[in-house]
Amino acid sequence: MKIAFLVTDLRECECGYSEVTPRFPGGIASLFDGFARLPEVEVHVISCLQRRVQSPEKLADNLWYHALHVPKIGWLRTGYQGCIRAVRRKLREIQPDIVHGSGTERDCAISAVFSGFLNVVTIQGNMAELARLFKAPMGSYYWLTARLENFILPRTAGVFCNSSYTEALVRPRARRIWRVPHPLRQAFLDPPPNPEPRPCILLNVGVISPRKRQLELLEVAEALHRQGLKFEFRFVGITYPAAAAYTEAFLKRIKPMESAGYARYLGTPPDDELLHYYDSAAAMVHFPTEESFGMVVLEGLGRDLKFFGAQLGGIVDLAKDMPGAELFAPDDWPGLTAAIAHWIAGGHPRPTGTAALIRERYHPETIARRHVEIYRELLNLSS
Repeated sequence: MKIAFLVTDLRECECGYSEVTPRFPGGIASLFDGFARLPEVEVHVISCLQRRVQSPEKLADNLWYHALHVPKIGWLRTGYQGCIRAVRRKLREIQPDIVHGSGTERDCAISAVFSGFLNVVTIQGNMAELARLFKAPMGSYYWLTARLENFILPRTAGVFCNSSYTEALVRPRARRIWRVPHPLRQAFLDPPPNPEPRPCILLNVGVISPRKRQLELLEVAEALHRQGLKFEFRFVGITYPAAAAYTEAFLKRIKPMESAGYARYLGTPPDDELLHYYDSAAAMVHFPTEESFGMVVLEGLGRDLKFFGAQLGGIVDLAKDMPGAELFAPDDWPGLTAAIAHWIAGGHPRPTGTAALIRERYHPETIARRHVEIYRELLNLSS
């Protein structure tokens, strides 16, 4: 089976055009690790970039990589016409059995729909729902991508949904849907170390933004500190210009807490250092306003961390049946604070067995095989 997989190269998002190695979002990179374990499939990974870049021809024995140069005029301002045409040209050379567009945030899904081949789409972020939640003004990025998403979903053969929440949002707009979660990243597959006891460190991982609500979590940290509890709340996450005001307020608010020793911002560490932060912590706290899946939740549970989270979106699926996971209504800050305080006072114990469950359910090879099963199902239907 020959698969063409359209995905965003993070070198484009971060203007890392001088880098030689392509980079992909964590869940997609793990899926490619899974495909690399399936020699019966041939996968062609295709990414559009606004600059010419040097790239390897292959990512694995059965994975090829194609970086397509598309000038700026061919992107969102023209409905991704340049990307669509560049992808069609490349696909005519490859002649895949199926085309998979990953995400409606950028060019991948719409290029899949206009590819001229049997195609499917993965929903990474629910753009129409985000536009509604953010009350996106006409002509803004979220307003435009929401309309493109509504155009795309009825026109593809089927949609991969990463959670029951995404599935519910997509079902009225799609011909077929399959619930297929993201796989665990390769770095998180080894069993976590189990030194007991760990320091009472609570970890929050995510983009510093109103959607992830780090400022509100600082209020929780302050309330816990006023109770005389001993802990450290650590924050890890990239900052973006779009959330500059929120970031500035967060950094200003956390500074005296860092001096007092009960909260700290660690910036954006490389993957190996991030894994160390997971394995140094005793708990993870994730309390966003919206979450289609929750990769950081998957990673935290995959390191046997106690989990406190908001009962919404994909978090509900990930926390189901997980030892020690506690979920709260999205605005139940008193409940969250009381639960964390009770856990700290009780010696901040960590659950056991969570990591093993996560590796069993979300192993890259398991998720890659599910993709291939769905591709075969569609190919049989189309023939």
